[in-house]
Amino acid sequence: MQSAVLKGRSLWDDARRRLLRNHAAVTSMVVLALLVVAAAVGPYLAPFPFDQINKNDVWMGPLTGGHLLGSDALGRDLLARLLIGLRVSLAVGVVATFVSLVIGVLWGATAGYIGGRVDEVMMRIVDILYSLPFIFFVILLMVTFGRNFILMFLAIGAVEWLTMARIVRGQTLSLKQREFIEAARAAGLERNAIVIRHIVPNLLGPVVVYVTLTIPGVILAESFLSFLGLGVQEPLTSLGSLISKGAQDMELAPWLLIFPSIVMVVTLMAFNFIGDGLRDAIDPKDR
Repeated sequence: MQSAVLKGRSLWDDARRRLLRNHAAVTSMVVLALLVVAAAVGPYLAPFPFDQINKNDVWMGPLTGGHLLGSDALGRDLLARLLIGLRVSLAVGVVATFVSLVIGVLWGATAGYIGGRVDEVMMRIVDILYSLPFIFFVILLMVTFGRNFILMFLAIGAVEWLTMARIVRGQTLSLKQREFIEAARAAGLERNAIVIRHIVPNLLGPVVVYVTLTIPGVILAESFLSFLGLGVQEPLTSLGSLISKGAQDMELAPWLLIFPSIVMVVTLMAFNFIGDGLRDAIDPKDR
């Protein structure tokens, strides 16, 4: 009876069981869920609006004047700004990663499946874009088209798809020789239908793993842009902007640097541990 149950277990069921046995990944998923909830509802529950200026509360320390984490140089509540900054950073990470996911998967799957000269041309374009400095390309896009909140999503996502395209192309080259693809060809399906219905769904495993590792990279890229003053504009903020401002006032108000840095580190570590857990669970070599 037990052997029959084991035989009926799918690869995805096995991967889920392996993931749930990874304590670091499970803990990280709980932490990340709490961060997402805090970013979603926290700004509405904070004791002060994130953009409220109070000249009487300038540089107040934690647990003073009703400010749980203190206030900044304009008397704005750090907790409220930290929650809205976490929301913006997570939004940038998720949206920009989604943009890179769509472009990278379609580009890589098309190049790998069609092959030949089409594959050569498409991947040479990827190589050329790879030769451009990442941050320079993002800054160029933002300076050319203006510093816009939505544009930052698109600018970062527009350059993050390159690695995704390479990963998907490599997986597609191996998948297109499988029997079910040959059966789809024999059934008369067109190339586009085969790519969308059969190739892309079977790329889910490695793509999901790479997505969880791309989001923290995008958050770091946004933080670097905000540190340079090219990120979100006041009164809106992000974790990178808070860290940049905190570094300037570090000697007078160290809490402005400490708390945003802690939230940034915890967020990035949660995504990395989840990505490592998914990789170990999905990788067939570990079964």
